[in-house]
Amino acid sequence: MAVPTYDRFIEPILRFLATRPDGVPAREAHEAAADSLLLTESDRELSLPTGQATYKNRAGWAHDRLKRAGYSASPKHGIWCLTEAGRKFVSDNPAPLSALQVEALARNYLDVKLKPEAPSPTGPPVSDGQPDSVQSPDDRLQTALAEIRASVSSELLDLLLQVSPKYFETVVLDLLHRLGYGTSRNDLQRVGGSGDGGIDGVISLDRLGLEKVYVQAKRWQSVVGRPEIQGFYGALAGQRANKGVFLTTSSFSAQAVEFARSVERIVLVDGTTLASLMMDHEVGVSSQTIRLPKIDSDYFDE
Repeated sequence: MAVPTYDRFIEPILRFLATRPDGVPAREAHEAAADSLLLTESDRELSLPTGQATYKNRAGWAHDRLKRAGYSASPKHGIWCLTEAGRKFVSDNPAPLSALQVEALARNYLDVKLKPEAPSPTGPPVSDGQPDSVQSPDDRLQTALAEIRASVSSELLDLLLQVSPKYFETVVLDLLHRLGYGTSRNDLQRVGGSGDGGIDGVISLDRLGLEKVYVQAKRWQSVVGRPEIQGFYGALAGQRANKGVFLTTSSFSAQAVEFARSVERIVLVDGTTLASLMMDHEVGVSSQTIRLPKIDSDYFDE
């Protein structure tokens, strides 16, 4: 059988999350929905051109629609749970949803802009976007691109939280090399481990290694505070280093940002920026080229 369209995943995910009031990792919801839809192993092996499993992609879009309706949220990266409004919706609709209800969830909230924080548990957030019906094709294309990037960004951060700390440090060095640091990949070395002095990686900016950038990578969900940045600053001083990059899958407190600015030689990269850079430089991400036809007016000038 073919993998169902994403709207068919909405109810299985909704019902599964209703049985897990404390929330669950997204991967458990993926599998529960696949089980509910009786997907075979061969169905689950089907993938998109990007390499992502098709059923996981469609489960992700189904959850996106539930979030836009105000019925679900992601209180932490990779964790899905119903909001109070979502639990009430399930309670009010114990029987299978009608085709009209599913269609409403799939289509009626497309103009709802998701905020970085979890949606309000009291209901859907207020829309501040244009309805699809008044958007031009170019506008819709840009909206779709932004929606896809937001989805891929969220999935990237989920995946980074699942890999080992050692592999996360390797990913970070791969990204920094794609950004142009180091003449070759061998100029970027992972040094994380016990006794690392707060340094996870070292980048040699020249062949002789006379100029170096030191890296710390934190695979965290909680906010990185000033003490962690001060500790990194101390580690840089211990290495007599002038440049440091601190990357995290989460975010930085205002005090951490202020301290980094005051010492000048530390650059902070939060989870949102990290995911965006990975997409832009295709680290763990592949891209598709879409050919858009446009009239060449110069060709028709006589």
